[in-house]
Amino acid sequence: MRQFSIVTRINIALACIVTLAIGTMLASYWLSDKAGNDAHAVNIAGSLRMQSYRMAWLSQQQDQAQLQLARQKFAISWQHPVFQRFLHDEHILQQFETARQHWQEIEPAFLQQPVNPPQIEQALQQQINLLEQLVFYIQQDAEQKVRSFRTLQLVALLATVLLSAIVIYWLKVMVQQPLEALTLGAKRVAMGDFTHRLSIENNDELGTLAHSFNKMNDSVSYMYGNLEKRVDEQTEALQHTNTTLRFLYNTAQRISEHAPEFVDFNKIIAELKTVVKVDNLELCLFTEEGDKPYMQVLPDDGSIDPCAQQNCGDCLSQPAAEGCDRSNYNYLLHRDRKKYGVLVARLADGQTLALWQQQLLAAVADQLALALNLKSEEQQVRRLALMQERTVIARELHDSLAQALSYLKIQVTRLNKATAKDDKATIADVSTELKQGLDAAYRQLRELLTTFRLKVDGSGLLNALDMSVKQLSAQSGMQIKLDYQLTNIPLAPHEEIHLLQIIREASQNAVHHSAGSEILISLRQKPDESIALVIEDNGVGIPQSAEKLNHYGLAIMQERSKHLGGEIAIKRRAEGGTGVYFNFTPEYLVQQQTA
Repeated sequence: MRQFSIVTRINIALACIVTLAIGTMLASYWLSDKAGNDAHAVNIAGSLRMQSYRMAWLSQQQDQAQLQLARQKFAISWQHPVFQRFLHDEHILQQFETARQHWQEIEPAFLQQPVNPPQIEQALQQQINLLEQLVFYIQQDAEQKVRSFRTLQLVALLATVLLSAIVIYWLKVMVQQPLEALTLGAKRVAMGDFTHRLSIENNDELGTLAHSFNKMNDSVSYMYGNLEKRVDEQTEALQHTNTTLRFLYNTAQRISEHAPEFVDFNKIIAELKTVVKVDNLELCLFTEEGDKPYMQVLPDDGSIDPCAQQNCGDCLSQPAAEGCDRSNYNYLLHRDRKKYGVLVARLADGQTLALWQQQLLAAVADQLALALNLKSEEQQVRRLALMQERTVIARELHDSLAQALSYLKIQVTRLNKATAKDDKATIADVSTELKQGLDAAYRQLRELLTTFRLKVDGSGLLNALDMSVKQLSAQSGMQIKLDYQLTNIPLAPHEEIHLLQIIREASQNAVHHSAGSEILISLRQKPDESIALVIEDNGVGIPQSAEKLNHYGLAIMQERSKHLGGEIAIKRRAEGGTGVYFNFTPEYLVQQQTA
């Protein structure tokens, strides 16, 4: 079926209305133009009557000059161009010619002398009657034109109203009603009613739109029929995914907060059974060299030990090794080439795990391996830290109390020899040395105890330094200033401990040996991003052979500076006193440079 564009139809209707309006205006203009000089023609024809009376009056006055002028003007009026408009009207033209010929006949009577008044009056009366008849004909013609103009306007008005009514009715039937039906259909669809159909049979765009709307409703109705089922399936999948992600997040959170213990493994496996929908799950943990599990999380409904019976230690070599049940799914717990155990999922014969179940079990196995790896690394770090601290303590004891006790042992040997010889002078000297040595040993013991008790708690290095500075200031009476500029530097815990111990040792040395009144402690970051520690006093200055004078603290600072990978320098200041200068690169920068 041929389709007619609704836009084309509207354009045709508008063109008809515009054509009618233009035609009406052109006809009105033509009629108004024809009647434009009718009033002037009536006026000129009326003036002919006045001029006729004037000619009669001037002839009686015997004023020849004025009579000639009036005659010329009268002749000009008869030749006026306005009368050319009536050439098409034979009735007016004949009356005009009759009046002019009659004037030409009676005109000599007005010019002869002497004047015959009765004759002029009779001729004039007949001329006036002819002119009045001419004016009447011209007036009738003008009135006829006005009536024609009115008739045209009325016909144009009726035609416009009729055409407008036709166009309005056509627009209502062909446009408004289909649009209302389409709008109603759209509202029904918006309300969820996909069974509504449109019965628009137009062969235009609206008909095409209605046909497409019906087809769309059919498609949407079909899709909506299965939508609820699909939504339920997707909702269930999203809920399951959300449960899985929450489980993985909680497991990762447990691992990040602390390494899980045995009870945590029980909780993790219990939650995993619910999420993965597998009841028979077993977790076996092995030592690196062993083949029997040292820790197991058994199924709830099993009183036997499947892993021990089947020798699941063989499963550490490969996920489905010989000796393991082929229907099982075994997921190794391994990280950094270390094997920590196996996660076993046992199914009934003929059952298999879906892909998402296998991925979840593999992810949990990786997280458990990470937890065990973190626990192993944490224990190793603790062991290394303990060994390092024990080495430092042994070095400090050797350089302090061990040397003091050796010195006291020598003095006791001297005392024994002097007692055997009854050498009172030597005995008195040795007694004094023993007393001074014991005092020094006791003082060193107190300093070592204070040093060993130093710690950096949750408040950070700055708080520990403040407490140490206040303690030393109260004990020594010296003015100790702290300039700490590392508030934006993330120092590792062992770095904070070593810095605190170095500052403590250097400050104690300044308190006991400098004989000064002020100590400045400065910690800041240099332009090359390394950390600079400066400890200066205004005392007597360090001797050239300080280590030979039992300054065990210097060796302790050297030892701790090596652990931080830095360089320490202890030297006399030119302006007086001793300066301890230590530089090192913090661990976070080393990691950035090697990354």
